[in-house]
Amino acid sequence: MKFPTPKRKIITEAAQSFTFTRRAMVVGGLQGAVGALLVGRMAWISVAENEKYQLLSESNRVNLTLIPPRRGWIIDRNGRPLANNRTDFRVDLIPQRVTDADGTIRHLAQLLSLQSDEVDRIREELEKSAGFRPVQVADKLTYDQFAAVSVRLTDLPGVAPSQGFSRHYPAGAAVGHLLGYVGAATAEDYKKRKDPLLITPGFKVGKDGLERAYDAHLTGKPGAKRVEVTARGKIVRELTTRPDTPGNPIKLTIDAGLQEYAGRRLATQSGAVVVIDCHNGDVLAMASMPSFDPNSFSDGISHLEWEMLSKDDHVPLRNKVLQGLYPPGSTVKPMVALALLEAGVSPSETVSCGGAIRVGNTLFHCHKKRGHGPLNMRGAIAQSCDIYFYQMAQRIGMDRIASMARRVGMGQKFDLPFPSQSYGTVPDPAWKLKKYNQKWQVYDTVNATIGQGYMLINPLQMAVMAARLATGRQLMPNFLHGVARPDPALVGVPEEHLVTIRDAMSAVVNGGGTGGAARMNIPNVLIAGKTGTAQVRRITMAERAGGVRGNAGLPFKLRDHALFQGFAPFDNPRYAIACIIEHGGHVNRLEDAPMIASDTMSYLFDPKAAMEKLVTLEKGWGGTPAERQARQMGAFRLAKAIEKGEVPVTAAANATEAANAATPTAPAAPAAVNAVSDDDDLPAPPGTGEDQ
Repeated sequence: MKFPTPKRKIITEAAQSFTFTRRAMVVGGLQGAVGALLVGRMAWISVAENEKYQLLSESNRVNLTLIPPRRGWIIDRNGRPLANNRTDFRVDLIPQRVTDADGTIRHLAQLLSLQSDEVDRIREELEKSAGFRPVQVADKLTYDQFAAVSVRLTDLPGVAPSQGFSRHYPAGAAVGHLLGYVGAATAEDYKKRKDPLLITPGFKVGKDGLERAYDAHLTGKPGAKRVEVTARGKIVRELTTRPDTPGNPIKLTIDAGLQEYAGRRLATQSGAVVVIDCHNGDVLAMASMPSFDPNSFSDGISHLEWEMLSKDDHVPLRNKVLQGLYPPGSTVKPMVALALLEAGVSPSETVSCGGAIRVGNTLFHCHKKRGHGPLNMRGAIAQSCDIYFYQMAQRIGMDRIASMARRVGMGQKFDLPFPSQSYGTVPDPAWKLKKYNQKWQVYDTVNATIGQGYMLINPLQMAVMAARLATGRQLMPNFLHGVARPDPALVGVPEEHLVTIRDAMSAVVNGGGTGGAARMNIPNVLIAGKTGTAQVRRITMAERAGGVRGNAGLPFKLRDHALFQGFAPFDNPRYAIACIIEHGGHVNRLEDAPMIASDTMSYLFDPKAAMEKLVTLEKGWGGTPAERQARQMGAFRLAKAIEKGEVPVTAAANATEAANAATPTAPAAPAAVNAVSDDDDLPAPPGTGEDQ
């Protein structure tokens, strides 16, 4: 069976051409329609919605920005702020976003009127910094300065203005060594913790003192805000915000008014004052002067100010209370007398002082060249007779004296919240053999019994010694208010021995002794104490030949240290005090250790009268510490400008005369350490309200 063969369709060239043309028209039509649609949409976007899409194109990402937490307040025993926070406008640089460092810094220096040393600091920190760790340009700006920078951000990539809070210390330099200061975290800090908060502009950590010791407690929890930003980091708008949680407050045993008074009463001297509550060991004041203003350090101290502080021979950067070590001089004689009583020496036994005594091949002198004549224990302490103690100490030996010294706090390490402390030395035969591989000699005992030789003490230990002599209890210094502590152990001596020593220390001040300058002008309140002189260096024969007869003729660094320790009221001790004046040499009675201690103690009983006296004294000193330091800074800045050839010498001389003429004739009002500014982060934290 055969199937029919289908007929083949013949496709001509004309048919193929027609088909191709039809398809091309369809495709072309579709392409034209799509193109027309795109052109229309683009026209609509570029004309009708131009402003909207221009903003959206610039705003191309959302950032999560941390809000630095406010630090907890540090308050005194009565709830007064020692460190709080104030509303702050600031400007930082973010290194990774800065495109023209020199140009940006020049522009900011012009806008913010920055000093040349400030500019140098910013350049140096920017070179050392990296990534997003901020470099502070300036803080505590006025609103006008803040606004001037903010409106120019498009021309200043990497500049980050912000509003927040900055640390504020109402008492200034008076609390510098007590509280320390805060500052931006270092690159090393960030490497250790990798916490983004550390590189957040405005966030600061404790750098020294109690700010550093309690940094974790004082640091709160950061807040956060989601912000829409441009490619250059400019904020377009805030989306959401979570507020920060402030840090916890710390209440100290310090009395803010007393702390400031002690710092100011040290006047122009280099020294320290410590006051302790004899009831419980609370430290009421711990002043080391001259000091630094923690407000300057927290703001970012300039190179020039740092250089001035570093070169000052009064050493304002050293905490003399905890890091200064001094021979205690005759302030140890009451302690030595207590050891004599424990060894069985009668307080009525006398020693005849002829002005000198030979020990071995060495002649040891008394401070009174002609001698005191016969003296018992009370008279020897009151007149600070060296010969009495030379003879008696040889009788009982150094081991007994060293044992008593340790019981009253000398050489003792206290558990305190401070990063750096020096503890002093109580020497004895075992110590010398271990330290120097040498045997103890009789002259070592003679030296130690008047607080010289190897014996060293810091001002806090001296105040503890005064408190323990006053109470017979081994009180321990404490800085945190309201912390439960065990009852102190006893010194371990009979009460009648303590009565003998207290009576002798009262005679030092009130009975014609060496400490008459410490007498208090407070009705029914007597202070008991002991003066001391720590020899720095003997006056050489050449100096004597040149007319030098005492400390007043020596350079500052070669003068003796002046010391005083005591307690009041003498018959019912409530407060103990220690004062050390470095290289004071008992040259200026008004600025000597006994009178400074007396006035500071008087503040506790009559603050109004004490402050009136201080204000009068400060007129002769050139004003408050802040005013004097401001003039010192101005003079130092001028000297550096002359050194660089920036100021003619004649102009500098005129400026110096003008500065001298501007010395205040009326005292500034005392700083209100309990005042609360409108800029503070209110409300206050819970727990507030409470020789010789």
